[in-house]
Amino acid sequence: MSFAAKPIDTADKVAFYAELAQQARGLLHGEHDRIANAANFAALVWHAVPTINWCGFYFFDGHELVVGPFQGKPACVRIALGRGVCGTAATTRETQLVIDVNAFPGHIACDAASRSEVVVPLVIDGALLGVWDVDSPEPGRFDEDDVRGMQALCEVFLHSLSPALKSEAAA
Repeated sequence: MSFAAKPIDTADKVAFYAELAQQARGLLHGEHDRIANAANFAALVWHAVPTINWCGFYFFDGHELVVGPFQGKPACVRIALGRGVCGTAATTRETQLVIDVNAFPGHIACDAASRSEVVVPLVIDGALLGVWDVDSPEPGRFDEDDVRGMQALCEVFLHSLSPALKSEAAA
């Protein structure tokens, strides 16, 4: 399969994220493998979203979050639930919008250049799958439009997995 992402105008964030979600649907269509889809999803976001320095997944292994497919510098491998922005999102199951990571109690600095962050918890049928994490070197880079856009993107990702997750649950 060949996929070519079209450049997207970033002036209107709502339209930008709608187009990016459409591209994600096309990219993930017909594939249900979690790792394959996570890798392609991270690459798509990395190349489309301006002024980010890391984006990727942390998957819940039943005890803690473990780094999954990502784009950017090497990352922290394991994050305890309740620790840092990712662990907080996983525990509360609420998206975390952090304007300045230095002001977030217990922030884990995997990359000292990161200054703002959005983390979306990934939950399927009440079960924690992990989190989607996006960092920027700019303080205040993300706003509520980014939160809604990232949440919509994560819905596309989770939807792509549903047949595989249903067959795993039945096994």
